[in-house]
Amino acid sequence: MQKGYLFIYNSQELTMEQLDSVEPFKTGSFEAPSIHAANMMGWKLYQGINRTYPKMVKSLDYVITFYNQNVFRNIFDWKANMVAYKNLCTFLRENPNIEVIHCNTPIGGVLGRICGRKYNKKVVYAAHGFHFYTGAPLINRTLFKWVEKILARYTDVLITINHEDFEASKKFTLKKGGKIEYVPGVGIDLTNYSTQSEQSRITKRQEIGLKAGEIAIISMGDLVLRKNYALALDVIATAKNPKLQYFVCGDGPEFDRLQKQAEKLGISHQVHLLGRRNDVKDLLYASDIFLFTTLQEGLPRSAMEAMATGLPCLMSEVRGNTDLMDNGTGGFLCKPSDLEDWTNKLNILANDDDMRKKMGWHNLQRIKDFDIKIIQERMLDIFRNL
Repeated sequence: MQKGYLFIYNSQELTMEQLDSVEPFKTGSFEAPSIHAANMMGWKLYQGINRTYPKMVKSLDYVITFYNQNVFRNIFDWKANMVAYKNLCTFLRENPNIEVIHCNTPIGGVLGRICGRKYNKKVVYAAHGFHFYTGAPLINRTLFKWVEKILARYTDVLITINHEDFEASKKFTLKKGGKIEYVPGVGIDLTNYSTQSEQSRITKRQEIGLKAGEIAIISMGDLVLRKNYALALDVIATAKNPKLQYFVCGDGPEFDRLQKQAEKLGISHQVHLLGRRNDVKDLLYASDIFLFTTLQEGLPRSAMEAMATGLPCLMSEVRGNTDLMDNGTGGFLCKPSDLEDWTNKLNILANDDDMRKKMGWHNLQRIKDFDIKIIQERMLDIFRNL
């Protein structure tokens, strides 16, 4: 019987229309290196997705058998999580050839390890940022840490994606023979990023309304409190530089509040909340500075994308960001609450074209360490050792 490999994770809440969709499923950047490595091992591929009719969904990339995992991001949605548990148990009973459960994210990680122990499966858990990071709330540093320590005992391989989590995980006790591994994120396919022509950049800048001499600052990500966009708007306002134009790609619950904040600060003409975009790469090439005021990260893909397009980065000095960028050579790292430092660093970058180019060039070299090919090889080594 062919050895089976199951990948599970959690996602944001979906609409009924999205849940009932039977549109083909394309492997995302989140799971791509692991699915690729498992496929190279010759394992039969299984994957959890949040679809009501998973048997009717086809994969666009691999031969994958899907099941309805019903795993979302709300850890306190007991009803949904119980359904997820029952669905996973049923699927494992129906597919006894599954020998490896690869679980990601907090809820997927809990379910995968509990069911892995129940059905005697090998368990690989990839922690995409422990919730008990430096500076986290007390509940994160107590309850969530306690849960991770207990579940580590059911884990054969614990993968961490930044150095702070790697050091923290050394204090855990894994299953007998278990290993702790460091893998630098899910990687980025650098073949998708090639320098664009100056004319393409000019055309895109004209399209988004930029005038000659204006400095385009860009951010990407869900508009949620954790991303700390309120600070970004304060920085733009405090800089008092009319040449700054700030573009935000993303949507979420903070959209209206941020729009009102921009109006109150008198910078509505400098702040552009673009919503979800399918031209993010083009917008990055058209921009001058990447701004990332986040409070918490694992290893941020948005920063990797910005570095891959040769942008200098102004980012918060938090776990993940510090793993990616070299402070002072690829951009600047600032304490999340230090408005004065953020403002000063932004003005330095905005007023020095040569510095921006040098820092952007440095990031183009640095991001090579996070190429998806490197991550695929690391995952293949880990799976071989299972």
